[in-house]
Amino acid sequence: MSDKIFLDTNILIYSYSITELEKKEIVLSILESGSLIISVQVINEFIWVMNRKFNIALDILHKIVNKLWEKFHVTGTERSTVNTALKLAAQYRYSYWDSLIVASALESGCNILYTEDMQHGQVIENTLTIQNPFTAK
Repeated sequence: MSDKIFLDTNILIYSYSITELEKKEIVLSILESGSLIISVQVINEFIWVMNRKFNIALDILHKIVNKLWEKFHVTGTERSTVNTALKLAAQYRYSYWDSLIVASALESGCNILYTEDMQHGQVIENTLTIQNPFTAK
């Protein structure tokens, strides 16, 4: 069975990096593997960071985001997602926003969450492993 992989915003941003080329290469190889899932939250955070931090124009981001909708399975945020995120934030002491990413990954049936923001190797709910793809194995 192939992995179902959820990508956090920070991982997706590296795929457009012009300064972090080593990380970009790692992310580009991830984008060629498995069943990849992101959430509407990831898309929204991606737009904000790319526009505010990297000054990418909104018309260009509109084109990029349309490609994201085509490339990835995109999951929404439901009442159950928010409730799960609140439970996870209390249990694992992650921020609410990180917990919402974890909840989306769990609800999507993912077994891997790629991020550099959370504890590498941690297993959530006995099903989801957090992996920092930039950590030496």
